[in-house]
Amino acid sequence: MHAIGVDIGGTKIAAGVVDEHGTILAKTRRVTEPDDAGSIDQAIAEIYGEFSESYEVGSIGLAAAGFVSSDRSGVLFAPNLAWRNYPLDERVRALIGGDVRIVVENDANAAGWAEFRFGVGRDVEDMLMLTVGTGLGGALVTGGRLVRGAWGVAAEVGHMRVVPGGHYCGCGHEGCWEQYASGSALVRDAQAALLTQPERAGRLLEMVGGTAADLTGPDVTAAAQEGDELAIELLAELGRWIGEGAASVAALIDPGLIVIGGGVGAAGDLLLSPVRHAFSEQLSGRGYRPEARIELAAMGNDAGIVGAADLSRL
Repeated sequence: MHAIGVDIGGTKIAAGVVDEHGTILAKTRRVTEPDDAGSIDQAIAEIYGEFSESYEVGSIGLAAAGFVSSDRSGVLFAPNLAWRNYPLDERVRALIGGDVRIVVENDANAAGWAEFRFGVGRDVEDMLMLTVGTGLGGALVTGGRLVRGAWGVAAEVGHMRVVPGGHYCGCGHEGCWEQYASGSALVRDAQAALLTQPERAGRLLEMVGGTAADLTGPDVTAAAQEGDELAIELLAELGRWIGEGAASVAALIDPGLIVIGGGVGAAGDLLLSPVRHAFSEQLSGRGYRPEARIELAAMGNDAGIVGAADLSRL
């Protein structure tokens, strides 16, 4: 029996039919309206209809960016979608009918589970996944089980407060870890550097035609890979924040592996080396305890699809 995994983003959803080995047999995408919850429900129903014509589907996993209820039936809150205490499984089931199982999962949890089951985490029982994108998501696996917490909203590590009175966060607080350890933080710091250090920013300015507002994270990564010193320093600073925060999380859960996912992974060792260095420097009891490995994610953009599908079977 196959499962469908659906990765729901702000303006589009990606979905696939996944077998029990984590292999995607078919894929599709749909454009959706973030302010129209019904359009998302309808798109999911259409995807199920399309796939069920060719595959026997026993369950559907829906990966959503937000706080997922402990019974995995709906979304309590989503920052980028029109979901507030939204019964996602109920709305989708009303459209597709039948007795197919529907399970809602946090998107970072889904990606982390995919890495644990089929990616770089296959040889560990305790793992931390960090999804470094626009924000900073997290997934925790302890003793081979995904940690969801009492209310289903565990592992929101991006909203640990690391700088009292720091940068304002979209969650409503200040100084959250994701304001310093995310793709958005990289872009913010890079754009500021273009203005404050123009004498060092020649390559980055050239890449964006002299307009700081057009600079993106991939631009910084590309410049760093060319050897641009400012870009390399910016990635190193991002890596420092990721590594230091990961050391704090390690004090709580003692993972055997820390997986770095998201777009910034394209920087490779330009990011991983400072992450590893900062993690080691800030790890409590350094020198007297084993240290977690830190690796890049292996599943890429398919992680949410594969993880959601696999978790829908559990």
